[in-house]
Amino acid sequence: MKVVKFALLILLTFTLSCKEEPAKDKPNEEITVSTFYLIRHAEKIRSNPDDADPELNQKGLGRAMHWAEIFNDVELDAIYSTNYNRTSMTAAPTSVKKNIDVQYYDPRILDIEQFKADNLNKNVLIVGHSNTTPEFVNLLIEEDKFTDIDDSENGTLFIVQIVNDIPTVTKLLFNCNCPD
Repeated sequence: MKVVKFALLILLTFTLSCKEEPAKDKPNEEITVSTFYLIRHAEKIRSNPDDADPELNQKGLGRAMHWAEIFNDVELDAIYSTNYNRTSMTAAPTSVKKNIDVQYYDPRILDIEQFKADNLNKNVLIVGHSNTTPEFVNLLIEEDKFTDIDDSENGTLFIVQIVNDIPTVTKLLFNCNCPD
């Protein structure tokens, strides 16, 4: 856990230090920096294959708490989630810890340009699914780079930073020694 926090802190320190460097091509213009943290929901209950909206299982609840710890030292301005039990439950511990209400989005009708404009100069957590999370990342970076997350993988974190309309992305994997 300390190694994970340290790695995230190093990445955030680098990210924050980049915010303070003046833009070489726009010396008199304001620098804009938006940072998006995108995760897939934690492990869900799989006992009923007909349940389209299952809750998190015990390991998933542990992972949701783990994400809250990982984001503990990250200043967040907004938290978004799809309107499903598993995504809402994944976002909840971070939402409570940060005292930020979760805003719901529908990835099928997402206006990415409006979303970026609404979150300009903000740090945002976005909780989605194995297909919507990489798709959201691709929209943010304006490149078809990432495919669906494997169904057994719940620890992927994408960090997309957009500085003066230029996106960069980092993909990290966090293991969770959460009880089953």
